[in-house]
Amino acid sequence: MGTLASALRPIAQDLADAPRVYVDANVPAGVVSAMRRDLHWDVLYVMEDDSLRRAPDAEHFRRASELGRTLITLDRDFFDDRRFPPDHSSGIVVCSAPDETRLMLELTRLDRETFRSPGAPALPLAGRKILLTPDAA
Repeated sequence: MGTLASALRPIAQDLADAPRVYVDANVPAGVVSAMRRDLHWDVLYVMEDDSLRRAPDAEHFRRASELGRTLITLDRDFFDDRRFPPDHSSGIVVCSAPDETRLMLELTRLDRETFRSPGAPALPLAGRKILLTPDAA
């Protein structure tokens, strides 16, 4: 019988190089599950934390930055640079897609071209905001 540490070691190793994201409440749970299952991202989903699920946008912005996680959202309010200055963030991705399938296609492209591109830093979007839409391809 192994220890808890030996059981968790393979999981931790898989997540060590995984993109670390902070996903706010307006992203559908099915997309969050696919981020974990298909993209193997280390996802902090606010709907799974009672203290975060009803937090204001400013708290999500602060917490994502504090934790060194790229904020993933559908909320265009995050484009307000006065409220959410990009240079104080670990990166913000504002998504727009007609359905969950198309959203996952765009997130898969983001994973391939940004998070896992050769030589990508741990936080490739630090200090930046991007709009992720099917039209942005």
